[in-house]
Amino acid sequence: MLSFYEKTKVGTKRMKNKNNFFNREQFLAKLAQENIWDVIIIGGGATGLGAALDSAARGFKTLLLEQSDFAKGTSSRSTKLVHGGVRYLAQGDISLVYEALKERGRLLNNAPHIVKKQAFIIPCYDWFSELKYLVGLKLYDWMAARFRFGTSNYLGKEKVLQLLPGINGKGLKGGIEYYDGQFDDARLAVNLAQTCAEKGGVLLNYVQVKGLLKGPNGKIIGVTAYDLENNREYKLNSKSVINATGVFVDEILDMDTPARKPLVKPSQGVHLVLNKSFLNGQKALMIPKTPDGRVLFAVPWHDHILLGTTDTPLQNHSLEPVALEEEIEFILETVSKYLVPAPSRKDVLSVFAGLRPLAATDNDSDSTKEISRSHKIIVSESGLLTITGGKWTTYRKMAEDTIDRIIKVAGLNPVDCNTSNLKIHGFLNQNDENPLSIYGSDKIHITALVDVEPQLGDKLHERMPYIQAEVIWAVRNEMARNIEDVLARRLRVLFLDARAAIEMAPKVAALMAKELKLDLEWEKSQISNFETLASQYLLEPYSADKKIFDEPVIN
Repeated sequence: MLSFYEKTKVGTKRMKNKNNFFNREQFLAKLAQENIWDVIIIGGGATGLGAALDSAARGFKTLLLEQSDFAKGTSSRSTKLVHGGVRYLAQGDISLVYEALKERGRLLNNAPHIVKKQAFIIPCYDWFSELKYLVGLKLYDWMAARFRFGTSNYLGKEKVLQLLPGINGKGLKGGIEYYDGQFDDARLAVNLAQTCAEKGGVLLNYVQVKGLLKGPNGKIIGVTAYDLENNREYKLNSKSVINATGVFVDEILDMDTPARKPLVKPSQGVHLVLNKSFLNGQKALMIPKTPDGRVLFAVPWHDHILLGTTDTPLQNHSLEPVALEEEIEFILETVSKYLVPAPSRKDVLSVFAGLRPLAATDNDSDSTKEISRSHKIIVSESGLLTITGGKWTTYRKMAEDTIDRIIKVAGLNPVDCNTSNLKIHGFLNQNDENPLSIYGSDKIHITALVDVEPQLGDKLHERMPYIQAEVIWAVRNEMARNIEDVLARRLRVLFLDARAAIEMAPKVAALMAKELKLDLEWEKSQISNFETLASQYLLEPYSADKKIFDEPVIN
């Protein structure tokens, strides 16, 4: 059977040339061609991708290495908010809020296909809360200046009940409406990677850094890396190395200086996902103060409701963190005071945990609420630069600061940052309800796949809007290598409805195996591994009336 590109002629040939720039095999070939890189970045989350884009955009020979998939860790597990941080304003961290509000506006301007304005309502049950939050949020608006997303307003009780169907009206006095941003974190990560590649950067997932190369003077001159797919080791020379591995920065730092004091104090945030009927509207709910002083959100996201987040100090961390029972109960118990009917465990479609790489302090307290979310840059004696802390909203400014610093450390040619108004891959200033709109300008290429092979327009699952063509696109143009890459991060099914993800896994495996020319054993192994993973996103064990895998779905 002819492939999509073989079937079509001039128009599709032009499409292939335009879109096939983000290709793992081509990137691997470049490793052998390049003798020395200007910048090697370890870590493919928001921080690393931002730094790689900034570096490549300034014209530096840039290589990014990620041990798993892009945004596998913290960067795909956020609360999906692009925000200044109302909570940090209450804590008096004015400079962080001001910086984040400015970056929030830039994100909307540079990636409007992913970032959207989102209205939030704080329900108030006494007059003092109404006054306090209205004054605070008017200050929030004022600080945003020309980057303002909307104007904060007081709402009467009836208006709050109208805009937040499902909110508990008992004792409700009114509410305060304010505006922040909402986005799809993993999709932005992929688009940042693609933008970096367009600027000449090389990015590889499933390549693990095993060690740091040093010269006779003890200075960093590169890394030893291992391609986990092809079982091949590389020694890669570079003028500079950046450690942007989030909660794993200490592992890289230990390669440089063993037995040193940890730089990061990780904190875990947990999110629960519900059917949209629990808050059936376009507005988000913000609970400004929970029993332990944290903030909780209920945010519309991909036609579901996202509840979160917790803030739990951890001593250990992993690539696949698991929600603690007390965190799940905390969210359900807190939300039960605000939503009617109150959601229960059986209503949770998916639960996921993410880790925050908070910069450690000298304070031995277990509390993470007071640790600054500002980023921190450290340069080791060897020249290794480590960037940690921060948040998604400020990724671009973190990247700018990082590359400005590495230019001085490594003696690179000084070039000014040019990302403030750089449009992110897929840029399209158009809003509509089509599920493919999140791809921005790539939407037309996905629909072109369906034009050539109409069956690719079939939905992958009755409860989800995703179609088969999106799987093909993810493999060909977004470096998806396995089922998890597709169902967790290219499509967000695992985070939205874990049972649906398990049920569509066989079809996705078959589509991927055919595209990647892999055999039936690969399909079976992938489905089994994914079902084990997805079961961690369920509060109740998964059971099916029939076997998950029997025969190939697609001939």
